[in-house]
Amino acid sequence: MPADTNPNGDIFGGWILSQMDIAAGTFAFHIAQGRVVTVAVTAMKFYKPVTVGDEVSCYCRTEKIGTTSITVRVEAWVRKRAEIAREEQVTEGLFTFVSIDEHGKPRPVTRDDAATPSLS
Repeated sequence: MPADTNPNGDIFGGWILSQMDIAAGTFAFHIAQGRVVTVAVTAMKFYKPVTVGDEVSCYCRTEKIGTTSITVRVEAWVRKRAEIAREEQVTEGLFTFVSIDEHGKPRPVTRDDAATPSLS
């Protein structure tokens, strides 16, 4: 939306990052089979600008599963309105989550490979 843009009409990088965090958090939730919190965002790379009207898709894959943590690689891709048949990658990053219990304390990640999604 226009309120999410800079003066050049490009979407703020922070907006893209928040969408990636939502996608990665949903992805990590399914792996942890419960609540997770973001503890780090690393290795963010922005390749191309995103403009108003672009369709943004986030793709996730498991990078690493620790005792209580899950690291997810997220790629953001766009389809331009005028070129709907072509997608291009615009950014990527690593998001690390910690699985927590109902009291907000870290809890072990259950390693059930059948429940581990590969794309989101």
